[in-house]
Amino acid sequence: MQGIPLIFEKTKTGKEGFRLSPLEVPKVDLSETLGEDIVRDEVNLPEVSELDVIRHYTELSRMNFGVDNGFYPLGSCTMKYNPKINEEVAAMPGFTELHPYAPEEISQGTLEVMYDTQNLLAEITGMDNFTLQPAAGAHGELTGILIIKKYLEHKGEKRTKIIVPDSAHGTNPASASHGGFDIIKVKSDSEGLVDIEALKELVNEDVAALMLTNPNTLGLFEKNIFEISKILHEKGALLYYDGANLNAVMGIVRPGDMGFDVVHLNLHKTFSTPHGGGGPGSGAVGVKAFLRDFLPKPLAAQKGQMYYLDYDIPHSIGKIHGFYGNLGVVLKAYAYIKSLGAKGLKEASEIATLNASYLLKKIEDMFEVPEDILFKHEFVVSCNNWKEKFGVRALDVAKRLLDYGFHPPTIYFPLIVDEALMVEPTETESKDTLDAFADALRKIYQEAKEGPDFLKSAPHDTPVRRVDEVKAAREMKLIYEG
Repeated sequence: MQGIPLIFEKTKTGKEGFRLSPLEVPKVDLSETLGEDIVRDEVNLPEVSELDVIRHYTELSRMNFGVDNGFYPLGSCTMKYNPKINEEVAAMPGFTELHPYAPEEISQGTLEVMYDTQNLLAEITGMDNFTLQPAAGAHGELTGILIIKKYLEHKGEKRTKIIVPDSAHGTNPASASHGGFDIIKVKSDSEGLVDIEALKELVNEDVAALMLTNPNTLGLFEKNIFEISKILHEKGALLYYDGANLNAVMGIVRPGDMGFDVVHLNLHKTFSTPHGGGGPGSGAVGVKAFLRDFLPKPLAAQKGQMYYLDYDIPHSIGKIHGFYGNLGVVLKAYAYIKSLGAKGLKEASEIATLNASYLLKKIEDMFEVPEDILFKHEFVVSCNNWKEKFGVRALDVAKRLLDYGFHPPTIYFPLIVDEALMVEPTETESKDTLDAFADALRKIYQEAKEGPDFLKSAPHDTPVRRVDEVKAAREMKLIYEG
């Protein structure tokens, strides 16, 4: 970070942050058994006091941005506030101190939570069985694709193609390709939905599945979902649900009732676990009953009053995660679901949609917005008019928002919208916050009128100014070489 030396640069020879108690067991020279090349006498660690460490990393933390200290309307990411009671549940010693190889007899509490979570997710989505193993959304996608692939192979069918909408998350085609399939893109119609006629032309006996988000990444509900399901199933193909946007519909409609055969959920989004920066995550995958025997093993199961790990899954794709998944995330999701209940989950989706609709109305006069379209939990507007009038792009608007204390929304996605801003307020934000965000955008619009160069050099008040983002992504420096 600019202006703050690295912890290594604060080293003062002889400073200590801890003292070890005297050795109470015989000292062993490991170099004799492991070799002198392996065992080191010294480790290159900073010599600082405990207070130095606390102040250094506290200072760094204050320069970061998170849901706990600001509005985070990152479209398609559902950056909602995470109740701290969830953290307390996940930190209970009975869970954190349980070894993964502990006998089932002394793991009943954890197994019960896993079993209950599988069933709760199945009820919420209209699926029959769930695995909790996948570590995140894209991992869940890959798991679902591998399940579909093995199912078709078991039937003796060699289908090689997966259809993906042109508005889909980038992970959809990547996951399908990684699973060994060729990708076919289906275009959107004038309403931003799947073009039904184009889909009919693409679906044949070589298509394994369609990967679909509903509501889609534009925040629009696929009103023709039953017809889409019929088109796929009549040709023997399956329908895959990307659950990234479940926050708009949970408790209201279920993917299973729409005709989906496989669904992955982002427990770290919809079901309230802090996420970002690569983790933590959980991409639980649910299937209809005919696909149960292809799930990763084991599943949490119940026999009588006892819970156990069921490895009797005849055609399983095998394990796709060490042990049983990211249990900490599962625990937080379980606490969230049990706290809210069916009524609370439905209300969360209703408020998420209301917040998005309200915020759009507050700002739509400043952007290009499609007419007569009802968005759900998120919406997409275009900064094309800013670009044409002032030479200001979506990136400039996003950078300037940082100066006003707001994390920018997603930009330039979906790719089918030029100069896109994709905004998802979530249900946890108040009207006051939404009003303040809208006011900030209105001030930025006025700044663009009066002096666009000021926006093009934003942000001005952040610890790090505008960087070469392509270079930063490709040439990361993560190791101190002092």
